[in-house]
Amino acid sequence: MSHILRKHRTAALFGAAIIAGAACLPFAINTSNAIAAPADAGGILAASGSFASIVDADKPAVVTITTTVKATDVSAGQQDSPMDEQFRQFFEDQGIPLPRQAPKNRPSQQAMALGSGFIISPDGVVVTNNHVIDNAVDIKVTLDDGTELPAKLIGTDPKSDVAVVKIEAGKPLQTIAWGDSDRLKLGDQILAIGNPFGIGTTVTAGIVSARGRDLHSGPYDDFIQIDAPINHGNSGGPLVDRSGNVVGINTAIYSPNGGSVGVGFAIPSDEAKAIVAKLQKDGSIDHGYLGVQIQPVTKDVADAVGLDKTGGALVAAVTADTPAAHAGVKPGDIITSVGGETVKTPKDLSRLVADLSPGAKKSLGIWRDGKTLDLNVTVGTNEDGQKQAAAESPDSQGQPSGQPSLGIGLAELTPDLRQQLDLPRAVSGAVVASVNPDKAAAAAGIQSGDVIVSVNDRPVHNTRDAKAAIAEAGKAGRKSVLLLIERDGNKTFVAVPFAAA
Repeated sequence: MSHILRKHRTAALFGAAIIAGAACLPFAINTSNAIAAPADAGGILAASGSFASIVDADKPAVVTITTTVKATDVSAGQQDSPMDEQFRQFFEDQGIPLPRQAPKNRPSQQAMALGSGFIISPDGVVVTNNHVIDNAVDIKVTLDDGTELPAKLIGTDPKSDVAVVKIEAGKPLQTIAWGDSDRLKLGDQILAIGNPFGIGTTVTAGIVSARGRDLHSGPYDDFIQIDAPINHGNSGGPLVDRSGNVVGINTAIYSPNGGSVGVGFAIPSDEAKAIVAKLQKDGSIDHGYLGVQIQPVTKDVADAVGLDKTGGALVAAVTADTPAAHAGVKPGDIITSVGGETVKTPKDLSRLVADLSPGAKKSLGIWRDGKTLDLNVTVGTNEDGQKQAAAESPDSQGQPSGQPSLGIGLAELTPDLRQQLDLPRAVSGAVVASVNPDKAAAAAGIQSGDVIVSVNDRPVHNTRDAKAAIAEAGKAGRKSVLLLIERDGNKTFVAVPFAAA
């Protein structure tokens, strides 16, 4: 199953024999390769309302991709599956011991997996999802006429879930052209073409249900949501508009049962085509990174720092020895622009940073201490996929504390408490000892055991510092107080409104 929508069930559309997850985080890169000839579909529906002209033009350019992947070994040292552990825990909670089975050794196996793709150049360049060919030891492409050809991997980008392969057909192949996904509107008609379950090329119709869907698979999610039925095996197939041009790559579905329920997701073409062009040229993509942990600027946060409106990305933490640290970015800063491009949300910052080439020099617009300033940063390389600017998930955001008027009680960070909370020696602050469930701090999510390390960007070393800084914010007429909280080794900002205290 997919990484995305972990609390629900969202599946990648790949595999008749294997179903695996997809990591889908599209973004744009300014490059211009991968130009395909436009489909001759007439641009409009026939008077009868038929899509036949579009299908006739596009279907020959849609392919089936079959891969041979090495199956995971099952050995004596391997742990139980998560499902096995859940069953075991359930029975043990009821006081019923569940005997462990004897370990089984199985020889390593190979399995077949299935997906779709589409041809964008007459010489055989094929676009698909990365998860369709991930871990493949052999890739084969079957054309619409049944011809099966070996494929060579040209490049992949796991972060955007896009891949490019190449086939040699010995003749020019029919292609399908990129369309303009930015022009799609809710309610526009679309077609999904692919090979669900391996039954053969299939066409389904629907509309654009939503734009900019974030499936929490990463910081670059910007999916097109569609209601055209797509299923396992559709992964990598084209989503086409009424002109017969590709406006998306079918990638995932939301499903309570593994099948289509009319909620599918596609990577927008305006992001995918730039990635494809880069992959054709270089075979891989280097993503830029800053080295910051960020979160949204809510109204309470804006009030606390003196902004007249929400917008930007609040820096919760800066990783040492990163481009952001070298540029002078500090926790509590609000990044409002990158290279002159406005940052409205943390997701904007993530995409803008990912678009930049490592080594690029850009100016960061910063709001700090009630005024704006510009910092020059040299963008780094995201080698391990974990360091780029990433919006913090709502359920991971810690919460503030303050004085009793906010609904909390504070305690000094004694050696015993430091040991209980497993805090490094470098951490100092005031410990939240109690939280009134009817007050603002509780509503903001503050928990007992949280450590307040700063108040309105002013470092806090003890309870006296915390109370004084909160009182000062109240006297200054601030509507909220901005607290930096340490919880479980992570730092995050939380704004608590005075009015609700």
